[in-house]
Amino acid sequence: MSSVLHGQTATARHRWPSRALQAEVRDEDLSLRDRLDAELARAAEVERALSDPATAKDGKKYAQLGRDHRQLQRLVELAADLDRHENELVEVRELVLVDDPEMAAEARAEQLRLDASVQVVLKEIRPLLVPKDPLNDRNAIVEIRAGTGGDEAALFAADLYRMYTRFLEGRGFKLEVLSMSEGTLKSLKEVIFKVAGGDGGYGVMRWESGVHRVQRVPATENAGRIHTSAATVAVLPEADEIDLRIEDKDLRIDVFRSSGPGGQSVNTTDSAVRITHMPSGLVVSQQDQKSQLQNKLKAMEVLRARLLDLKVQEQESERSRMRKTQVGTGDRSAKIRTYNFPQNRVTDHRIGYTMHELSQILEGRIAPLIDALSMASEQEQLGE
Repeated sequence: MSSVLHGQTATARHRWPSRALQAEVRDEDLSLRDRLDAELARAAEVERALSDPATAKDGKKYAQLGRDHRQLQRLVELAADLDRHENELVEVRELVLVDDPEMAAEARAEQLRLDASVQVVLKEIRPLLVPKDPLNDRNAIVEIRAGTGGDEAALFAADLYRMYTRFLEGRGFKLEVLSMSEGTLKSLKEVIFKVAGGDGGYGVMRWESGVHRVQRVPATENAGRIHTSAATVAVLPEADEIDLRIEDKDLRIDVFRSSGPGGQSVNTTDSAVRITHMPSGLVVSQQDQKSQLQNKLKAMEVLRARLLDLKVQEQESERSRMRKTQVGTGDRSAKIRTYNFPQNRVTDHRIGYTMHELSQILEGRIAPLIDALSMASEQEQLGE
């Protein structure tokens, strides 16, 4: 009995169980299995390409195939586990029908164990079948701006910058400030920074784009009244020069003298740069660097990211029409999250997710929010 129940079936390729077992599979699992078969076929194709001597001559292609192989390896292992469990189920379900009551009871218990094992494996497989956005591996350019609410909005923008800084540095990312405009009382009117290193800054931060609203009693409020203010966050994928072609004739470049708080001159040369991309109307100014060339290079970096982001927003807006929730919406003016101080509550309105650990979140412990949003996006893409 034990050899039948616990024996493993060796298969040279992935083999699905009998029609009787397939008939009990839900429609969404059939769709999942179609995607799994497609990914297993791709894994076999990648392995063949890696073993081809001609591939080794193309270093870039070989490196990409190596990355694909590593990403697909876990899926291949899980598919083998699923295959083994389901083929054991076919055998066990036949034993449930035997006349021997003791053997039938043991078979029913084994069937329950195998059914549970199948569901565990399927749960691990589902997120691995989500189409991988190639932009997720990119560095990110993050822009935080004070919105409605005056000084309180600028203070909240500074809080968000501190929150993201702690979160990202804790994950091993490196942050580079590209531009910063400070306000009073250690507030920020605007900050633009790049997230580099780590495992894809854009993939980690992409769901943070939108309007962040705060409800609290400002430090300057004597009557104790709760004010509502907001800051906007834009997360852009860093653009390579090959992503889009920017013609010199489409740019207007103006230079001017950098100035600091209060209008005091920072230097005596016209080192600040303003670049206008005339077809789109996008304008980028940069004055934080020491030379005109450095400011121009940084401004072009931000401009390329914004132009690529326009393309991404158009694609996301089109996809969002078919989605149940708006995790991936291209509407950057939408209110996505509220930070309510009196109730110690943070709510993400896209997925209805609430946490009551506001102080910890502002210290950079936003991983549960990021993970919940990523999971919701995966479920959308899998049609669940």
